[in-house]
Amino acid sequence: MVFFNKLAAALLLPFGLALLCILGGLAFKRRLLVWAGFFVLLLFSMPVTSDMLMRSVEGDAGRASAVSVQNADAIVVLSGMLNQVKGAPLGEWGDGADRYEGGIELFKAGKAPVIVFTKGLWPWRTNATPEGELLAARAVRSGIPPSAIFLTGNAGNTAEEAKAVRKLLGSGVNGRTKTIILVTSAYHMRRSMLLFENSGFHVIPFRVDYQVGYVNPLTLLDFLPDANSLEQSEKAIREVYGCIFYKIMTNISAIFQHS
Repeated sequence: MVFFNKLAAALLLPFGLALLCILGGLAFKRRLLVWAGFFVLLLFSMPVTSDMLMRSVEGDAGRASAVSVQNADAIVVLSGMLNQVKGAPLGEWGDGADRYEGGIELFKAGKAPVIVFTKGLWPWRTNATPEGELLAARAVRSGIPPSAIFLTGNAGNTAEEAKAVRKLLGSGVNGRTKTIILVTSAYHMRRSMLLFENSGFHVIPFRVDYQVGYVNPLTLLDFLPDANSLEQSEKAIREVYGCIFYKIMTNISAIFQHS
């Protein structure tokens, strides 16, 4: 299911959409369709476009300090920051390493008694170690007591992570909703909050791993296409698609529950 969700989304992202337009134009001899594909590719490969899209999903609040965050029942750190390579038993940092650092910072600031790592694992990577296990080992090296580290079951995407955390932590006693501090990349927070709130948590967001910084005056370089900008555009658009999809699914579920 995770594989097909990602495949379907990829076809609606700029690169997939541009490729479909170009191939369709060549197959049906529609020159306008070919040019439309090239235009989509050019537009979303420009830094000015990718930065605008990323800011729209990250928000402009900036990163909060750990000491300013409200106390909670648990700190939840989402996976998506390690590359597993030979010779590095605990993996090497990739994008999103600030998620780990943010979680450790919050715990050491006394914001929750436990820190939860999700065992992110793609279903097709059968030889990989669930990321949460590697992060937990790193956390022990960082001085976090093993008794304060919780691990969820395996999860292939954010929706599965939310369900796994709910299964691990359960619901609050006497009708009290459990409060978690959710740590993930700023661009990923909106969708993550939606999923974790739907799973029954009160969520305090702790945004990290910002992709764009201060707004700088535009230069010629901002209009020159590059691969990194295309990747950033797709990352932002994927979050928008995700929010729309899960909001629709939530509304459909609510309709059936009340019917």
